[in-house]
Amino acid sequence: MTTAHRPARMRGLLAGAIVALGVAGCQSSRGPETTGSIGSAGPAIERQQVDGLAARYAENPNDLAAAMRYAQALRASDQKTQATAVLQQAALRNPRNQAVLGAYGKSLVEVGRFQEAQEVLQNAHTPSQPDWRILSAQGSAADQMGDHARAQGFYEAALKIRPNEPSILSNLGLSYMLARQLDPAETVLRRAAEQPGADARVRANLAMALGLKGRFPEAEAVLRKDMSPAEAEANIASLRALVAQPNRWKAIEAADKAAAKPGKAAGAPLSPTPRG
Repeated sequence: MTTAHRPARMRGLLAGAIVALGVAGCQSSRGPETTGSIGSAGPAIERQQVDGLAARYAENPNDLAAAMRYAQALRASDQKTQATAVLQQAALRNPRNQAVLGAYGKSLVEVGRFQEAQEVLQNAHTPSQPDWRILSAQGSAADQMGDHARAQGFYEAALKIRPNEPSILSNLGLSYMLARQLDPAETVLRRAAEQPGADARVRANLAMALGLKGRFPEAEAVLRKDMSPAEAEANIASLRALVAQPNRWKAIEAADKAAAKPGKAAGAPLSPTPRG
């Protein structure tokens, strides 16, 4: 259930990486008040619409449906921190509502509060009734905290519920990549890219894996499915520069963390400069 997405440039060559797919790749066709999903932001929302939802929420903060819609609108207008604050209040008022906890937990992942997200998400579903979306978000949080083996366990569990879901497969492939296991990363990402629901982000992740293995012509061919030749060439140049660094894995981890930060611009190419 990934959302069609054609970026002018990859979101930092990790294509938004784990957070974008773990959270944004899980939108349900039902309303957020019934699913707890604040996944895909959907079409751009007008300021007037946000203001109207804000007024309704302010009038009655206990109206759960209004709170969830307001949080959705805030996220759609790239106000993710504010959306998280609204969902936090909804969760405090509805501490046993798993849909609310799921939305809040996934929002915490999106704004980089991974430890809190883990604590919330573990209560957002039950072992007897697991939710693949929550499992994928739990994997996202674990990956961002560097616990790749645990993250992969969450993704594998999610795949048992939702086999061949491209967003889960892409997250799993990226997890292998961050764990420096490039062969299984390529295998899983190829499988993800072959699925009918795969989008540009999934293919960008496959290109990243191929590039890290030094197979730049193949990586560029994958990118050209969603980019102009000039854009693909520019991203491959960035990837070549990253791979050439003696400390490339630190650079990859830095790029991944930068892509996960709130407010990260979607159109920026990879900056291979490591931090710290």
